[in-house]
Amino acid sequence: MQAVILAGGLGTRLGELTRSIPKPMMPVAGRPYLDHQLRELARQQLTDVVLLTGYLSEQIEEYFGAGDHWGLSISYSREATPQGTGGALRDAVRLLAETFVLIYGDSYLPIEYAPVLRQLEGAEAQAVAVVYDNREDTTVRNNVAVGEDGLVSRYAKDAAGDDLRYVEAGVLALRRSVIAQLPPHGPASLEKDLYPRLVAGRQLLAYITGQRFYDIGTPERLALIEQVLRG
Repeated sequence: MQAVILAGGLGTRLGELTRSIPKPMMPVAGRPYLDHQLRELARQQLTDVVLLTGYLSEQIEEYFGAGDHWGLSISYSREATPQGTGGALRDAVRLLAETFVLIYGDSYLPIEYAPVLRQLEGAEAQAVAVVYDNREDTTVRNNVAVGEDGLVSRYAKDAAGDDLRYVEAGVLALRRSVIAQLPPHGPASLEKDLYPRLVAGRQLLAYITGQRFYDIGTPERLALIEQVLRG
């Protein structure tokens, strides 16, 4: 199995904290945040890893190198200018396996990833999104509706509605072929350019989890995950 991590974000909501350090390298519980993600992948024997880097990417590449220390084989796709989540993935297509797990570089979801990928490989859908029911409030607004058939029926990041009972948890399984649904050039967003197409085509399955996710998007959330990872 292959894991791809979106690690090129600017981390603007963290203010001065990310002026000289990329968001995935923020220190959490004694080591860079990305280190925790990679150790989790190694634990699950997902050893083929692609890091999609951008802002201050040299710090990430210098620290993790080829991944030998973690028992991983790490490849890099560096964006010269910000291309967005979709653009970063599109530009790395030559490194991608036919199916892979995609992880947001600022999210932490301690679940087993193999069942998510198996759900995709056993279906005709193009993608699977892991969604959380927000039973323990993550402070992130619900943005996903799931139909009785298990398909995502609506994705609305900045909207509201009683049907939006879940929140995207920062982990997906994708087929490499979905890249063709993204704009061929320039910045592109998974949230704006891919998810709506997949939903409209009934090609996005939901994998519902009761495990809450954490992220490092704001100083408050950074402090929370510090507590969690310190145990």
